[in-house]
Amino acid sequence: MIPRYQTILLIVLVLASIGMGATLWHMRERAHQEMIQGHDAAPTKAPAVAANAQATLVIANDDDNGLRDQVYSLPLPAEDGARIRAILGKLLEIYATPDANHPVPSATGPNQVLPVQQVFLLPASGSAMANPEAVMENPEGSYAASTQLAVVNLAGSFVASHPSGLETETLTVLSICRTIHANLPHVTEVRFLVDGQPRPTLAGHADLTRTYLVADAIQSTNNAQDQ
Repeated sequence: MIPRYQTILLIVLVLASIGMGATLWHMRERAHQEMIQGHDAAPTKAPAVAANAQATLVIANDDDNGLRDQVYSLPLPAEDGARIRAILGKLLEIYATPDANHPVPSATGPNQVLPVQQVFLLPASGSAMANPEAVMENPEGSYAASTQLAVVNLAGSFVASHPSGLETETLTVLSICRTIHANLPHVTEVRFLVDGQPRPTLAGHADLTRTYLVADAIQSTNNAQDQ
């Protein structure tokens, strides 16, 4: 005859086994449900990125002192200012390559910044044109829809590394002006800032205090190529 204490111990062990089995089954079901919910919550498609679009870059060539249009497919934002900034970034990236026909080295180092910090699109008349640096104090201000003046804020590191010389500086400025106009035809005037402040020249020669008229930039380039 089995002693009573052994019978009780056996019953306790059986109940404990049943309880552990139920707990394990419950944990398995819970993990399975969490896995299903996690799968359902996962995105069904990749996050949206800037779509590729055609952009015209007007690239300078020191060999003939000219400018040439080249079309690239680039991932571009929809907003005009950000779009032009990305396009100009590609233009200046080309100038920084070792085999560039218009070499403009990029600044290097841990604090390297993009050569074009911002591009603001403003009305071509009024206080903004007379004092374009004022936009730095209110970059999110609302302006007329038909903007025609682009204010290009260059990084000081880019300007510091730009080669000095009338022809090379002028080609850089004209290529920027014409690239903006090629992609935003309603922009007919361009002003420049450096680190958000006015600067007399790009690297000692090209005037950065003036407003550049795109029509004059096109005409001056055509005249240079005809000579």
